[in-house]
Amino acid sequence: MMRELLTDPFYEIIRKYDRCVIEYCLMKDDAPYREMPSHKEAVLFAMRRAIDRSKEAADDLCPWSYDMDTAKATPVDAASFLHAPELLRTDRNGCAFYDCGRNDFPDNEGRIPYWYAFLEPPHGTRYKPDDFRKVNAALFPEGTDALDVCEWTTDWSEYFDDGHEWWGAACWSVYDARLNRYAVLFASATD
Repeated sequence: MMRELLTDPFYEIIRKYDRCVIEYCLMKDDAPYREMPSHKEAVLFAMRRAIDRSKEAADDLCPWSYDMDTAKATPVDAASFLHAPELLRTDRNGCAFYDCGRNDFPDNEGRIPYWYAFLEPPHGTRYKPDDFRKVNAALFPEGTDALDVCEWTTDWSEYFDDGHEWWGAACWSVYDARLNRYAVLFASATD
């Protein structure tokens, strides 16, 4: 049985980043890890939790539907998933320039990298790559060498529709073998 880890110290850290548009869900499963089927169950669980939270916040029915049967996953190297670009400079308007182009996102399939979702949401933040590293150190406190990461398509739920308009959308699932837990990350926003 899958359950959210509501008291995990990570949630205290991420609350400090109130302009973050990524929705994080940490969970454990009593069942043994089964690779892709386990990832899929974790993503489904996280989407249901996102819908529940939306209903609680809006005191109304959530408009999102989903069809996990159409969701497709691609394994991703943990190092590239957690890559933090180097900040080269910030102009007088606060616009950050990194060692990789920020105008390259979303890609042709509407995908954005994790660092971009954290550092460059549509309404901006003052977060720096060190903030991204700090959040990930809290998210994966036992290190990153035992992570199994999947990037999912975002055409399986209306949750991602706002991001498809312009900024991008993302869905990742991460199994941390050292902690025997899952982290699911959703990102979708528009201006």
